[in-house]
Amino acid sequence: MGVKKKKEMQVTALTICHQDLETLRSLADVEGKNLASLLLHCVQLTDGVSQIHCVKQIVPLLEKADKNGACDPSIRSCLDILAGIYLSLSLKNPLKKVLASSLNGLPEFFLTEAVQSFTSRLQEELSTTDVYSYRKVIDNISCCMENFDVGRAGVSNLLKNVLHFMQKSLTEISEENRKFAGNHIVQTQLMNDLSVGTRVSVMLVQKIQDFQTLHVRISSSPTWQSMCGLLSIFTKFLIDDHLLQTIQSTSGLAVILFIKAMFHPPEEIPDLISSLLLRSVDCTSIPDWFLNCCRSLCCADVSQSTLLFLCQGTLTMLDWQNGRMGPSGEALLLNIVHVLFTLSSQIKESTLELFFSRILASWTNSAIHVLESSSPSLKNSLNGNSSIVGKLLEYVYTHWEHPLDALRHQTKIIFRNVLQIHQLTKEKSDSEASGLAADRFICELTESLLRLEWHVKGKYMCLGCLVDYTGIGHILALAKTIPSQILEVMGDQSLVPYASDLLETMFRSHKSHLKSQAVDSTWIDEWHETWVSPLLFILCEGNLDQKSYVIDYYLPKLLNCSPESLSYMVKILQSSADAKSGSYNSTGALGALMACLRAARAHGHLRSATDVWRNLVSSARIKQGLIHQHCQVRIDTLGLLCESNRSTEIVSTEEMQWIQFFIAYNLNSQSPGVRQQICSLLKKLFCRIQESSQVLYKLEQSRSKHEPENELSKQHPSVSLQQYKNFMSSICNSLFEALFPGSSYPTRFSALTILGSVAEVFPVPEGQVQTVYQLSHDIDVGRFQTLMECFTSTFEEVKILAFDLLMKLPKTVVQFQDSEKLQGLFQAALELSTSTKPYDCVTASYLLNFLIWQNALPSSLSAYLQTQQAACGDGDTSAIVVERNTLMVIKCLLENLEEEISQAENSLLQAAASFPLYGRAHCITGALQRLSLNSLQLVSEWRPVVEKLLLVSYRLSAVVSPVIQSSSPEGLIPMDTDSESASRLQMILSEIQPRDTNDYFNQAKILKERDSFDLEDLNASVLDIGASAEIKGSKERKTCDVTAQMVLVCCWRSMKEVALLLGTLCQLLPMQSTPEPLSGLLTVEQVKEIGDYFKQHLLQSRHRGAFELAYTGFVKLTEILNRCPNVSLQKLPEHWLWNVLEEIKCSDPSSKLCATRRSAGLPFYIQALLASEPKKGKMDLLKITMKELISLAGPTDDSQSTVPQVHALNILRALFRDTRLGENIIPYVADGAKAAILGFTSPVWAVRNSSTLLFSTLITRIFGVKRGKDELSKKNRMTGSEFFSRFPELYPFLLQQLEAVANTVDSDAGELNRHPSMFLLLLVLGRLYPSPMDGTYSTLSMAPFIPFIMRCGHSPVYRSREMAARALVPFVMVDEIPNTIRTLLAKLPNSTDQCFRQNHIHGTLLQVFHLLQASSDSKYRLNTYFQQELADVAVCTRAKLWLAERQNPCLVTRAVYIDILFLLTRCLDKPTKGNQPALEHLGFWGDIRRIISRSELMTGFPYTFTVPGLPQYLQSLTKLAIAAVWAVEAQAGEQARDIPISFSQLLESSFPEVRLLTLEALLERFSTAASGLGEKGLPLWNMRGTFLMLAMKENHPECFCKILKILHRMDPSEWLPETEHCIHLTPKEFLIWTMDIASNERSEIQSVALRLASKVIAHCMQTCEETRDSMVPTLKQWVRLVASSCGEHLPTESRLAAAEALTSTTPFLLTSPDPVLELQDTLALWRCVLTLLQSEEQAVRDAATETVATAMSQENTCQSTGFLVPVADDLGSFPWSM
Repeated sequence: MGVKKKKEMQVTALTICHQDLETLRSLADVEGKNLASLLLHCVQLTDGVSQIHCVKQIVPLLEKADKNGACDPSIRSCLDILAGIYLSLSLKNPLKKVLASSLNGLPEFFLTEAVQSFTSRLQEELSTTDVYSYRKVIDNISCCMENFDVGRAGVSNLLKNVLHFMQKSLTEISEENRKFAGNHIVQTQLMNDLSVGTRVSVMLVQKIQDFQTLHVRISSSPTWQSMCGLLSIFTKFLIDDHLLQTIQSTSGLAVILFIKAMFHPPEEIPDLISSLLLRSVDCTSIPDWFLNCCRSLCCADVSQSTLLFLCQGTLTMLDWQNGRMGPSGEALLLNIVHVLFTLSSQIKESTLELFFSRILASWTNSAIHVLESSSPSLKNSLNGNSSIVGKLLEYVYTHWEHPLDALRHQTKIIFRNVLQIHQLTKEKSDSEASGLAADRFICELTESLLRLEWHVKGKYMCLGCLVDYTGIGHILALAKTIPSQILEVMGDQSLVPYASDLLETMFRSHKSHLKSQAVDSTWIDEWHETWVSPLLFILCEGNLDQKSYVIDYYLPKLLNCSPESLSYMVKILQSSADAKSGSYNSTGALGALMACLRAARAHGHLRSATDVWRNLVSSARIKQGLIHQHCQVRIDTLGLLCESNRSTEIVSTEEMQWIQFFIAYNLNSQSPGVRQQICSLLKKLFCRIQESSQVLYKLEQSRSKHEPENELSKQHPSVSLQQYKNFMSSICNSLFEALFPGSSYPTRFSALTILGSVAEVFPVPEGQVQTVYQLSHDIDVGRFQTLMECFTSTFEEVKILAFDLLMKLPKTVVQFQDSEKLQGLFQAALELSTSTKPYDCVTASYLLNFLIWQNALPSSLSAYLQTQQAACGDGDTSAIVVERNTLMVIKCLLENLEEEISQAENSLLQAAASFPLYGRAHCITGALQRLSLNSLQLVSEWRPVVEKLLLVSYRLSAVVSPVIQSSSPEGLIPMDTDSESASRLQMILSEIQPRDTNDYFNQAKILKERDSFDLEDLNASVLDIGASAEIKGSKERKTCDVTAQMVLVCCWRSMKEVALLLGTLCQLLPMQSTPEPLSGLLTVEQVKEIGDYFKQHLLQSRHRGAFELAYTGFVKLTEILNRCPNVSLQKLPEHWLWNVLEEIKCSDPSSKLCATRRSAGLPFYIQALLASEPKKGKMDLLKITMKELISLAGPTDDSQSTVPQVHALNILRALFRDTRLGENIIPYVADGAKAAILGFTSPVWAVRNSSTLLFSTLITRIFGVKRGKDELSKKNRMTGSEFFSRFPELYPFLLQQLEAVANTVDSDAGELNRHPSMFLLLLVLGRLYPSPMDGTYSTLSMAPFIPFIMRCGHSPVYRSREMAARALVPFVMVDEIPNTIRTLLAKLPNSTDQCFRQNHIHGTLLQVFHLLQASSDSKYRLNTYFQQELADVAVCTRAKLWLAERQNPCLVTRAVYIDILFLLTRCLDKPTKGNQPALEHLGFWGDIRRIISRSELMTGFPYTFTVPGLPQYLQSLTKLAIAAVWAVEAQAGEQARDIPISFSQLLESSFPEVRLLTLEALLERFSTAASGLGEKGLPLWNMRGTFLMLAMKENHPECFCKILKILHRMDPSEWLPETEHCIHLTPKEFLIWTMDIASNERSEIQSVALRLASKVIAHCMQTCEETRDSMVPTLKQWVRLVASSCGEHLPTESRLAAAEALTSTTPFLLTSPDPVLELQDTLALWRCVLTLLQSEEQAVRDAATETVATAMSQENTCQSTGFLVPVADDLGSFPWSM
């Protein structure tokens, strides 16, 4: 919204030397009309933009001179000066391009002179010898080559000199770079120079024509020698891995380009490069010059990066168009891709991975160029069935989920090019004769993509490419419901962009396809049915996230494609808006209508606001939307009013009225997201008002007689402006009224944010600018006081908003008149800064900052300023005032803080209770952060203040650090202050000293033994016992009565503030680089002291809060040091890192590093040092550190030195969690996983613990943050091929470890031998999942894992067998699953076998179950062939049926086998074409009926609950029995005798597991039937009596709850009349019984019983009008029950039930014109409604609004106004909460 103001162009003015200036003066004519005069005038200007206008006049002036035919010497001199000016300008100065453009237009008459001038000037430039001036010369050469004919001609004239200069400069810069190794700031600049120099060398060869005949030149010529020298340099750059990869990449381009320019004959170049890439160069057959220059490339030992960049250079620099290189070029193309495939499995670094993906995409582009005129053999090598295309697709499938966006984008390019390659390999006759259906490659590719899960991002990308390639028709034929499927996943934010882009590609393709084939306009109906209807369903019925994303992403794209569809959508939604207006959990048709209109208006599909209101939606409907129960409807309606594609569109009177109506009801929204959207939309509206008001002002001023016929002419501009002013004033009045004392946080947040937007959008006018409204005009003393009171809020966001708003107001609004009040305000801030409540010191900070910036400090503070007179002279500015005020406040705070530290040194307890020290430090930091410390005026006064700040910070830290650094800071407090306990306290203080040094693990400690550490510092800094004991008076003694938490809070918050203060000082203060500074405030020594301080506290603090916050300050310091030009400071982080790594490795018993508490601050310390390392460099510190840590984290032979291993594991965990390291940490994931898995086998608990934590972090790092409740959700999993392609080192390691585990598990002795690594291995493997895209081209086959995982299934540990079964699934190809299942079933013992192990049987059955579950997924294959395979599996299953019967004594294995049978019934109970269901054909149901009829369900149970596996067996058996019952009832004509068991029999079971599962199945069927989605005519209604009798006798809580839910789902008219017959209770007695249940229970049963009772009451009130009076006593009991269920202390479910009860009975009890209840009871119900409306739970409030909505929708409500008046009067005193 709003038009962005164009930034003013900043141009640095050009200057010339004194000699040239004198020359111009001597040549300038008196009239000032020659070129010298123009140039003299130009250089005398100080504005670069004005100089540009002068430069543009040069060519017209010379054209006049050309016509006169005169070329006097003055023009030659001027052209020479122009050449000098051009070469003196910086690369990015716009003047340089303007000058080049002007000189390109020189008349031909002057071109020769200009070239000569440029040649001579450039030759002078080339003679420079300063290494740091080379870059400017290289930039000038580059500029001369870029679209500058004169410059290019000059470079061509000096080609020999230029090449020599490039060789010399690159050599010397490279040498300089080596000298400054370690100084990354200088090295970064030098490497940048090398990169630019290499690029310019490439440009020279590409753009200078002389290189075409270079090969005929003799080898002794200077040009040839320079070329050879440059080629040698580029070769060195290419193989130097210490250089930046961008330099290596450019060098690869240069090497190939120079070979192409120098090698003869050119026909042999492809063969030469092939031999380089394949490392098979014949040194005897190549020229000597090549061998001398590229000898290092001819050897066999070439690095991966060198090969990769050689491939890049070959693909980029050789001419691949139309197969010009012939067969050798085709062979080279194939060799390149084979080399690339080899490199793909070897590359680890993320940057190289990105290079690789781009190069592979470049290869596919080159292949397309070659295929356009290639040989048949190449086409055979690259067709869809070739191994190369297969490997390309494999690369796409394994990298389309890569974390790097750029790499994922390259996979899309590769996939699209693969389709084009396939098209080019097809013969024209074939492609013309056969359609798409005959293209087997495309068909299989499409089907395999459609079978993928929708959570795979790459699926959307590839389907989009396929749609572009084949059109949408083929995909819609295979998956007609694909639009709905994609819309369903749009509730997941991570998938929304991909899904919306795919949908757009599809519906645009479909529209084009239908339009091209249609003869009339009926095609649009099909298009609407396909794309618009699913959208409208989601908008009406979808969940909130889904709808909001569809509105933001999909709807605008659909309307942009087909604006005419808006009328279609509005027509449908208007017709259903009355019936489906929505509720608190559903937007309904009204919400969908508002969403469509909002998107249409925002994107310009509605011409004006008038069209919206007049033709499409009524005013009543707008108001209904603005106060709708659903927040999304309110937001969309507000968006409809506020958003417009035209920023100057006039806001109508109706819109302003509706906005005022909206604000009255929506400021207190509880959802942060909704509040943000409201504030954002209103800001857009204010911007419209501001910009349209400017248009109105112009109209008012012009008063044109011919005004355009638009909305602006409907009323006079001044009327509209006055309406704007009144509207804004009214809005601000409403907002200030909402800021009353006690208003809620949401209300304050919304009001202050909107007021801040008003102040921002309508600024104080400057100059002639007019503004329609100023907030300052509406602020009086009372409103100013209201804003000041917002500082007292406990929410910091409110303080921030109030402060920002006050700062936006002009100072005249916030003037202070009363000096006493001013002094009081300042004093209040000082007192708040010592409050024991942490939020008070935040208030003090904002209050002090406000006083500082408003220049409202008391005059008494001026004593703190020594140079007050100097600072406040005539030139006093606001910046100096703020600086002076800040200095005074900081000095005052420092003085107070010093006094309090002195007292704390005597008694820390008294300080914690009376004046916590952290508040003062917080205020100092807050004041410094708002000051521009790099442009201070009072430097001489700041320097001692900074010095004192550092000293005070160190003193404060010394006071509190003993507590923070103690072994147990959380429980430390010296409670005894009397002298009798002094000695005991001293002993305690000695014992709490850190005991977790390295020697803690080597020998036991006796607590009474005094360690050899020095207690002097402790005694001085913690407390003086004697002084503490002499505190007199009850008041003083009371202040020392503190808790451990108070002392700890005081200490760690003080440490936090010290850390933040020191970090702020380092970040903001300028550092001095010389001993006698002019402006620097921090010396090098002070910075080193700060670093040592952070190091000490990070490495010694035990309290997490303390070292985490010290880490925050330390990060600020390290970031500054890494950017510091001072080399000694720049080297500090590296020096600190080496020191701490050495300390970790040495494992010295005297080390103070904390080996418990996950190494405390040590990981944070190293994390800060590494994370601040420049990311654009080589990250050498990270590489070396990771190498050291991984070597330390591995298992060691010395059991005494496990402390370094623990530290290394803990540090690795922190580094893998640090998101700032990004992809740079990924190459070490595999080694980290190895260390974690091996560490789990350590005998030392500390190592195992740290290994577990590291492993957990790595799982998150590899598979992503958990995004769903399902632990094994595919969102947090990865395909096997993708996993092992990203971490190939884990393949042999996991295989080896798994083999070792399997060997220990499957021992013949059968003893319990649990390998410690099994759990971790199976956890990793279980995170993988199979994919239809897994191909056979990967060298990492999954097959070797299968036998070992199968053997792990024999583990004696139940959990391990389950994990092995899950882990097996991804390693079995989808096609192999049936065979694998049959193999596993064949391993099961027969009933006649004498000896077998139940653990082995159980593990095998679990593997069969999980494989069957994976293969039965409908996304894979549900075709006839697959059904036949499953039928074969069923046959094999029948052979082992004894495992499901009593012959098998183990209930656990019996249960799993029954689960397999149940799964088969679900998969096979579908008739294939022309055949009956496979289960009947195989006689499978007969076997199942026999199992059930012989089971314990029919014969009774001889077991008790002590039998292992009984609950599991009961559940499995019941599920199978229920499936059998449903199957029999679903078949028409089946006799009752064929039912093996009935629901009634199941419900009569004595086991609650059986009853519960049965009731759940019945409840689900009732629910689907009630919603209209299930089968009609359920054969369950005859069970009414069963349910009633079961309700009376059921004593299991969960079963009882399900029964009540079933009765609630059923229509009371069907079962209520039978209560007397079945359970001997009248309906009224049954109602009383239900209410008794609801009264006595306090669980889910209570809420269900209340709902059931309410439904019965509603039924009775509706049907039995004659018995209403007799129900009054019962209704009174129900009223009391509802009232007792509304308490805030009750569970949410109880209050939701009460709300639903009130809603269901509203028409009969709350709004009935003939009330049954007495007034008191009716009022009690309304009181319940109001109570629920004020609940803390959003869901409860939403449910209560349903009651109000139901009441308002009743036709009789308006008629009963007279009845509702006393109700309102009675409720008037209800305590509403804002």
